[in-house]
Amino acid sequence: MAKKSKTAKKSTKGKGEATDSSVAKQKQSSWLKDLRYGRSLSIDFFSYNAWILVIVLVAVLSLIGLRYKTKTKMSEIKSLTHKLELAQSDKLREKAAYMSLVRETEMRRLVTEKRLGLIFQEQPPYEVEPVK
Repeated sequence: MAKKSKTAKKSTKGKGEATDSSVAKQKQSSWLKDLRYGRSLSIDFFSYNAWILVIVLVAVLSLIGLRYKTKTKMSEIKSLTHKLELAQSDKLREKAAYMSLVRETEMRRLVTEKRLGLIFQEQPPYEVEPVK
């Protein structure tokens, strides 16, 4: 057996750098295989890093919740802005109608007070085009 181990040592020395790169490739591929099949993430890893994982998980969930809350508030702001614009236009329309009624009633009051004999015309005046 002693002879075989000496020859095994000689054979590895003879190959030189080729064996080092093949060993590195095997280590890399075995690391990828371990990661792929879940062997690199053991129970020890999770128990050692449990607090960090919990903190990261809480932070990620908080950010997701914050983003959801922000999006819902933004949509609520948009809908309220639209409702405000509609209310402002309704206010202007009602104010204009009120002001025309106030002017009309004030004018009627003055006409009756001064006894001018004028009446309020329901239809607006229309223009007559001259015949050519």
